[in-house]
Amino acid sequence: MQTINIFDTTLRDGEQSAGVNLNFSEKLEIAKQLERLNVNIIEAGFPAASKGDFSSVKSIAETVNNASVTGLARAVLTDIDAAWDALKGGAEPRLHTFLATSPIHRDYKLKMSKEQVIETAVETVKYAAQRFPIVQWSAEDASRTELPYLAEIVEKVIQAGARVINIPDTVGYATPAEYGAIFKYLKENVPSINKVSLSAHCHDDLGMATANSLAAIENGATQIEGTINGIGERAGNAALEEIAVALYIRNDFYQASTRLNLSEISRTSSLVSKLTGMPVPANKAVIGANAYAHESGIHQDGVLKEKTTYEIISPQLVGVQTNSLVLGKHSGRHAFKNRLEELGLDVPERDIKNLFTVFKDLADRKKEMTDEDLAAIVLEEKLSKDERFYELIQIQIQYGTNQVPTATVTLSGRENEVIQQAGTGAGSIEALYNTLETCVNGPISLLDYRIQSVGAGRDALAQVYVKLTYQDMETSGRGLAQDVLEASAKAYLNAINRVIYMREKSTPVMQSH
Repeated sequence: MQTINIFDTTLRDGEQSAGVNLNFSEKLEIAKQLERLNVNIIEAGFPAASKGDFSSVKSIAETVNNASVTGLARAVLTDIDAAWDALKGGAEPRLHTFLATSPIHRDYKLKMSKEQVIETAVETVKYAAQRFPIVQWSAEDASRTELPYLAEIVEKVIQAGARVINIPDTVGYATPAEYGAIFKYLKENVPSINKVSLSAHCHDDLGMATANSLAAIENGATQIEGTINGIGERAGNAALEEIAVALYIRNDFYQASTRLNLSEISRTSSLVSKLTGMPVPANKAVIGANAYAHESGIHQDGVLKEKTTYEIISPQLVGVQTNSLVLGKHSGRHAFKNRLEELGLDVPERDIKNLFTVFKDLADRKKEMTDEDLAAIVLEEKLSKDERFYELIQIQIQYGTNQVPTATVTLSGRENEVIQQAGTGAGSIEALYNTLETCVNGPISLLDYRIQSVGAGRDALAQVYVKLTYQDMETSGRGLAQDVLEASAKAYLNAINRVIYMREKSTPVMQSH
């Protein structure tokens, strides 16, 4: 039984999902949950990309103790320097550097010959190996690279000091048979291949990322890269929860396992979904809402008689709660604090008082407060406190089927001034957003608006996600409230505040691949 290392790139490749924009506190919260999940490696970001990315990677490396934290770097010496400065304080700093190898990338993107690509790769790996105890080298677009050339460059970077070789299916092009054959070929044609760990990094453009990753394991890969919920560039990455559970359920076939704490999968998935604003499809394998639901009468009958007739994964395996402790308005601070700890919500003592006040206020208006409600309000209060340039004081909406919808808004501004405006629109949300746009000196283009309930019932909390463009920057925001319109206003302001925060705290340099 071999052990497969799990390399999580939710914070790097996952954040490259269109419309996803995590702030520092959110990245740190996800990193700590990934540590609880017990992943081996956390790719925290791309230190050379911006000051904000550098700071996030540095803080995560200094915070996480039970996982190796890595950062991405192009085959550029200054990128490697930035990564070292960000990661050197970590428990086990490692570098992930990449260079494209396929003909289409060599000819059109790099404009380099085969020899120039090898020379650059060797030079940068040697340079990185002088500092980093572990250097991982990736052949970008490896699945579309000539196999003899791929074997040649892999051998040379191993000789230069690489300890992990990553073979990405960068554009999700390969089939499982083809992708597995690449690993088999390298095992048979690279003399030094047994000195390194082989890693698989698959994208899901053709829906084969999980299958390709498992095919790689069958053919010698000992590390799998992916993201929680399969988020990522374009159609996303391999979903780590699918791979880990597949190895667990079918260990008779794969003869491989991970060290992941599978009972933390549901909590990790939920956290990533909430913070990225990317809902998990109901039919998503392993963690979708319908993954353990049985509608068919025949299926229900079978499950009632013997669960394994139609249920190969138990909900408890991945941490899906079949019941939850309900708190209410009579619950005390001690019970509140204890429940947060049981839920794995890391809240400093200095913040408990304010969070308990928010909890009691909601509990007075809401019949029951479930675990899902608690997680939502804690994340909302905890992770947006640094981005409150504009704050909502009050809104009033007038709507009638034969009236023009009108919104009146009162905000606290960037200099703590009170801003008050009124506006109209074709509907309540448009009237509200037109008025808010006037308050913050737009123009603002709303690209997406989504609403979902937290839990069930008429008094369920409303979670609103928006994506918009403000000051020529695309961003996202979320808002939580019992009232849909209030949640909508909060989400809009959260997105605006994120842009202001990024403008003031971070200077973007480039986009990572």
